[in-house]
Amino acid sequence: MNPRAAAVIGRAREAGRTIATAESCTGGMIAAALTDIAGASAVFGYGFVSYANDAKVAMLGVEPGLIAREGAVSETVARAMAEGARARAGADLAVAVTGIAGPEGGSAEKPVGTVWFGLARKDGATLAERRVFPGGRDAVRRATVDHALDLLAAALG
Repeated sequence: MNPRAAAVIGRAREAGRTIATAESCTGGMIAAALTDIAGASAVFGYGFVSYANDAKVAMLGVEPGLIAREGAVSETVARAMAEGARARAGADLAVAVTGIAGPEGGSAEKPVGTVWFGLARKDGATLAERRVFPGGRDAVRRATVDHALDLLAAALG
């Protein structure tokens, strides 16, 4: 059990708020961490795994032109993923992640370990944040899960 996930579920229950996830590079690991916690269904109902760009478009409503212009690993796509997940789930909060976990796929502009996070709130305020995590694929994915959970916990107070 991930203590960060337990904190998120506990805070969401106390606040009476619901959460959703939209995941690309983590492939459902954030949702899995949350649903490892007994009673998570009271606050967590939707986890979107949108690994492919087509899935980001179909499931979350991300504009294809946005992905073509900015790339899937970008601030604007992370924001759009979070907003799409929040709206489709009817949740109070949604966190989204899109990144390059490696070992391939990086560039000078977006090296392996680059992850964009989006956090959409029901009140309309959406934040985005970029991180570059060290290590191999597993380390990048684990760090991404932990940071996404930390963002949710902070948003829940």
